[in-house]
Amino acid sequence: MERGSAAAPAPAEDGEGCAGLWELPVECCERRPECGRCSRPQKVCLCPFLPIQPLKVSTCLYIIQHPAEESRVLRTVPLLAACLPPDKCKILVGRRFSEDRYPELATMCRSPNTLILYPGAEATNLEEVAVSASPSVMIIIDGTWSQAKDIFYKNSLFRLPKQTILRPLQALCSFQLQHGAQIHHSKEHLLKNGLYDKPMPKNKRKLRRMELLVNNVKI
Repeated sequence: MERGSAAAPAPAEDGEGCAGLWELPVECCERRPECGRCSRPQKVCLCPFLPIQPLKVSTCLYIIQHPAEESRVLRTVPLLAACLPPDKCKILVGRRFSEDRYPELATMCRSPNTLILYPGAEATNLEEVAVSASPSVMIIIDGTWSQAKDIFYKNSLFRLPKQTILRPLQALCSFQLQHGAQIHHSKEHLLKNGLYDKPMPKNKRKLRRMELLVNNVKI
């Protein structure tokens, strides 16, 4: 080593360079205060735009809500519940609904005066439902299309009531297509028509699920 030259400092051990960071105060992440009625943040509360008194309705709504919907920022079920009397809007959260666990729901599903809002080949147009024979109970599944389909087909109770809402769904799809939306076929459609261009799965369980799709077996 030459005279007068200083030795280079040894590299700091891992963690030494940021030792002081561990002493910095940690800011607690606090959830914004929410309105107890509409469940929106208080700064954007929607209660001034909702009816002051609950609406008087004869139909009782059963909202079957997928668990993932509870945490969505723009969830609308609390707004609906805020507009109706408590005994006219019942919210059940979950994925599976057995008759043993939900006997009241099972009774409603078996009633001839119950409708479930879900599209399908056997669905009835809302216009065909007589006003004089308005349903006493209406079941609505709250979730994405895939979540709603999973709940509908994996819970036999929900296939007991009469379906509706086919025509509004067709109108919605038509409107979206007119404004630039692209057509996306289901995996079932692609498989049946030989249009599925992705590699077939190697997992036997996934292969079995695809086979059931092609054969119109609900899974």
